[in-house]
Amino acid sequence: MPHLNFPGLTRAVRGLSRPGLVARGAAAVVIAGGLATAPLAGAQAAPASPSSASAAVASAVASAAAPAALPPPASTLQEVTGFGPNPTSLRMFLYVPQHVRPHPAVVVALHYCGGSGPAFFGGTEFASLADKYGFIVVYPSVTRTTPLICFDVSTPGTYLHNGNSDPVGIVSMVRYVQRHLHASRHQVFATGISSGAMMTNVLLGDYPNVFAAGSVMSGVPFGCFAAPADVLWNNDCANGLVSKTPQAWGDLVRAAFPGYRGPRPRIQLWHGTADSILFYPNFGEEVKQWTNVLHARVAFVDHPQPTWTHTVYVNRDGVAVDAYSVAGEDHNLGFHYPDWAQIAIQFFGIAGGHGNAGR
Repeated sequence: MPHLNFPGLTRAVRGLSRPGLVARGAAAVVIAGGLATAPLAGAQAAPASPSSASAAVASAVASAAAPAALPPPASTLQEVTGFGPNPTSLRMFLYVPQHVRPHPAVVVALHYCGGSGPAFFGGTEFASLADKYGFIVVYPSVTRTTPLICFDVSTPGTYLHNGNSDPVGIVSMVRYVQRHLHASRHQVFATGISSGAMMTNVLLGDYPNVFAAGSVMSGVPFGCFAAPADVLWNNDCANGLVSKTPQAWGDLVRAAFPGYRGPRPRIQLWHGTADSILFYPNFGEEVKQWTNVLHARVAFVDHPQPTWTHTVYVNRDGVAVDAYSVAGEDHNLGFHYPDWAQIAIQFFGIAGGHGNAGR
């Protein structure tokens, strides 16, 4: 059993809970059998920060522009029940903007340890971006309270296509939206912070046939956080002490779905060099893993902001790995730069135009 660093985890949860922040958007409602039945508490939001540069990556070319300020979400967050196989009893929260594109893209937005779907709705810009671009957002929410209020990125059943843990329930949510709201089967994306970032890596590895791309804010490589079910924490991985060759990291991803030969999802990676919860060496290990899986090589490096090092890796299909290292930033990078959500949506290819990126 790995040695636990619960004081470090406590700091992470406290730092990401964002107490006392102003709520964004309307209160959530519950949908059971298609009927709105009960209001939920409003979600909290991160405070505004100065606009960060946004990078649009296409055909191996990146450009920076100041993103526009976003209004709060115009629609309500809804809870959906009975959405399909769900072995770990996750809750499904759904944001559908007032104006949805035909066959809209789906973004799965995954919360941090100690968070929830409604908190992530309130504390990030994805719902406001959905209003602007007409995609749908799914906010999975953990119900486990022990050993940690985190997504399972540790047990053997989470590292398997059609396993027996959180990824199964999350993919059920996606398929529910595809069935009931006629969402695209080719434009499904995942993103998250901390525990949600780790789950994004897991979803891209387990379900390359479902997800077209992901954006990972302060995570660890697929397979790094393996631990017993009564722990769900790997101290060596969190502290950046797990190092493998690119081939070994890639083999962990390929083993999740034996025999799969189809396209693999693209990935965007973010990490602060001063992260003391999921330490910075994990960023380099993620790069090693996904450049191996995606057969990608360095195309160029730029600095869209003075403290940002942005490295783009390409393969024969175009941009495969889009990596942002941010000097001096800690584990709260995603809240210090909330505009990263806009950069993620641009990377997915669903910002403006006809949203025709994906597979």
